Amino acid sequence: MDTATPATPPRTLLSVEAAATQLSIGRTTMYALIKTGAIASIRIGRLRRVPAEALTTYTARLIAEQTAA
Repeated sequence: MDTATPATPPRTLLSVEAAATQLSIGRTTMYALIKTGAIASIRIGRLRRVPAEALTTYTARLIAEQTAA
């Protein structure tokens, strides 16, 4: 019998705090990046959520900018 717990699927939407943790930055910095449009976010009711792929897009853009310079 398999007694292992099923793996939880990766989250599609992250809280601002979880997204900041993923990037190893502070919550205030994450809100600043959202405000400037550097990282996409959406509102669901009163909640602000960051799509997981927005973090990938942001880091890819930073890498491209730094390798091009």
